[in-house]
Amino acid sequence: MGIATVNPATGETLKNFEPLNDQEIAQKLDQAQKTFEQYRYIPIAQKAEWMNAAATLLVDRREEFGKIMALEVGKPIASAIAEAEKSAWVCRYYAENAAQFLANVPIETDASRSFVSYQPIGVVLAVMPWNFPFWQVFRFAAPALMAGNVGLLKHASNVPQCALAIEEIFREAGFPTGAFQTLLVGSDKVAQIVTDERVKAATLTGSEPAGASLASLAGKLIKKTVLELGGSDPFIVLESADLETAVSTAVTARMINSGQSCIAAKRFIVQEAIADQFTEKLVAKYAALKVGDPMNPETDIGPLATPGILKDLDQLVQTCIEKGAKALIGGNPQDVLTRSVVAFQHGNFYPPTILADFPPGTPADDEEFFGPVALLFRVPDIDAAIRLANSSPFGLGASAWTGIQEEGNRLATELEAGAVFINGMVKSDPRLPFGGVKRSGYGRELGIQGIHEFVNIKTVWMK
Repeated sequence: MGIATVNPATGETLKNFEPLNDQEIAQKLDQAQKTFEQYRYIPIAQKAEWMNAAATLLVDRREEFGKIMALEVGKPIASAIAEAEKSAWVCRYYAENAAQFLANVPIETDASRSFVSYQPIGVVLAVMPWNFPFWQVFRFAAPALMAGNVGLLKHASNVPQCALAIEEIFREAGFPTGAFQTLLVGSDKVAQIVTDERVKAATLTGSEPAGASLASLAGKLIKKTVLELGGSDPFIVLESADLETAVSTAVTARMINSGQSCIAAKRFIVQEAIADQFTEKLVAKYAALKVGDPMNPETDIGPLATPGILKDLDQLVQTCIEKGAKALIGGNPQDVLTRSVVAFQHGNFYPPTILADFPPGTPADDEEFFGPVALLFRVPDIDAAIRLANSSPFGLGASAWTGIQEEGNRLATELEAGAVFINGMVKSDPRLPFGGVKRSGYGRELGIQGIHEFVNIKTVWMK
């Protein structure tokens, strides 16, 4: 796959980029290592000043960056602008809190003085996805740079302009040139980079196969990795829930980034007593969603990022239908052309879809549906809801809705996920650790835990 900007709304290739050759990659790695040797000793107050400057650039130029995101991945412009603003938030969060998070922690022992210190480890490679092309990068880069590490970004090949813009932001904010570098390379170069002795650790957000491949390579060399992989998040609605709020949130939770989010709600598990009401309301809200030009501020759902994603999603949907599941709305890619995207017949649009009544053995059991498709299940009680939610091989996030505190406590305890939100939508927040269990990956980003992933947690004992 080449490195290019291809407008997903039209299929038009707008700009091609020449990948770095091996010599250029080596030069970037050398610059990163040389920069780290000096950068690690720069006072944290200076790093914070630069990080706050990066936040200011993100806010001041949020419309410019939002348009780049909308152009490269089809993200609706309003959410793209909001993504730039959220990226500024994580920069400011670590600028304000890194000194506290990295401060020495005294421990009483038999020494006259003993403590735990947090020291940078060096060059960290980030392999990042296209679906949140700014946020995913900044939530890695802000803590990594504040900890004194330097970053190398291997971004998805369909967002080169986003990748270069992020490098420019850090440079304009005042960071040394080698502190954060974008590597315009294909996935075939990842092994070469991660196994280079100058690279001390790696983080990846993406698919299970990509995560397994990176972790295997790094593991052979005993290098630290953090993986944030797929999700098939449950959205449980019990009889005691506030139904109107749950339905409204269900639409938002499924349609984040046109449904292309790891933590989007994907499996809607509804107690039988209210399932008819929930279904009727959900179908009505899906029917009202506006599909179309991502540059139009009124658009709810833009195109999927690539033709391959569109094909894979439709294949999962059609397999479910062929095996006996019902499409309550949508389910046919041609339907979307009758709505509001006739002018974009070569775009990667998919209609809002709700599937229900699954027989055993469909992809709904264990696959991630990456797009505007909701999977609707009925269960008799909370026990069945928890069993079904935990039956997935994934464990990233979970949302559950109830009006009874005891039910909420039980759901928070028993759901197998890296994050559980009771009466709220799963979301990432700089103040809270983010990551998954099971096939959704390991390690954490964000919060104090995120900045501690890529440091040497050093014990110091003095007589």
